[in-house]
Amino acid sequence: MSETHLSRSTYERLQAELEDLTTRGRVEVAQRIEAARALGDLSENGDYHAAKDDQGKMEARIRHIQALLKSAVLVADDAGDGDQVAAGSVVSLRYEGDEDIERYLVGSIEERHDEGLAVISPGSPLGQALIGRGPGDVVEYQAPSGILKVEIVEVGG
Repeated sequence: MSETHLSRSTYERLQAELEDLTTRGRVEVAQRIEAARALGDLSENGDYHAAKDDQGKMEARIRHIQALLKSAVLVADDAGDGDQVAAGSVVSLRYEGDEDIERYLVGSIEERHDEGLAVISPGSPLGQALIGRGPGDVVEYQAPSGILKVEIVEVGG
């Protein structure tokens, strides 16, 4: 299983979400299923099918969070504030042959940022090429379309 880099605040938020889903969430869905069963014929009971669908989605989210927490590696909340790319960093990149600068979060998709940044996993080819590098560095990585070069313009938190 691969590691998931999470800040302490995200780790704690996921623990709280898991606790809520496994207690209150399961009870509420079970009550909705039971109420829908009381209405009779289940084959044409939209409430019953909707509640069962919600139950399946909730259980999938519970399993996903459990797996994330099991493989979590905690990084400092300020890990992305230095001059080098680390898990939790927000990086500004310029691809070779392109003038546009794009901003990304290096970390888990669970690390929610208000800016709505795209996420680069530290374990991805680009993420591995970026970790430990700093502004001005040009890195190469293997993409499905071939080898790409990208310049690190800025590293920030």
